[in-house]
Amino acid sequence: MTAESEEKRRHRETVHLARDAQSGGQASFGALYERLTPVLHSWASLRLRPGMRGRVEPDDIVQEVWMRAHRVFDRWDSSRSPFRAWLLSVAKNVMLEALRHVRRPDAAAGGVTQSSKAFDLADVPADVTSLSRRCARDERLLGFVECVRELPAGDRMLVVHCGLEGDTCKNVAVRLDLTEAAVIKRWQRLKKRLEGMGVPGLLSDEES
Repeated sequence: MTAESEEKRRHRETVHLARDAQSGGQASFGALYERLTPVLHSWASLRLRPGMRGRVEPDDIVQEVWMRAHRVFDRWDSSRSPFRAWLLSVAKNVMLEALRHVRRPDAAAGGVTQSSKAFDLADVPADVTSLSRRCARDERLLGFVECVRELPAGDRMLVVHCGLEGDTCKNVAVRLDLTEAAVIKRWQRLKKRLEGMGVPGLLSDEES
């Protein structure tokens, strides 16, 4: 099976799982969680600012995102946005809330305590917590994140926007003030390099 057909297969599977989960299929929602939690964890690891660590960890972002996604799943419209892109839009809102929290004077004062954490995750189901923590120990994911961190800033943003968030090269070109052709060329080069790290399904399988 070629790399291109594998991407298309994964894209179809993600669409099918998301639609079934939105119709009430809990097993499909669980499968989506298994499939996309490594993406969320890698994204959160790359987007969290150093000053946020301690009060907010990638695990916290992942768990809060899935709790919220489950609550507002009925708002996802497959005709307007791929599920992966929608989920990452939820993640961006969670990240912004976390940033606002750590900037509050009362949160910045004193040491890190349970009450100073950005989110109350006491009611997160055990399976959600278990998978996010497993991602935090996954050597392949850790290696991927470290590799991306060492890239030049522009390439790092291409991986975040095109590879993890699933945005189109056209949109990313506007965001980064580049031509669409330049983004396509650079992203194809980066994607080929990163896919060789052996983390299947991590980079976007959405069809731009």
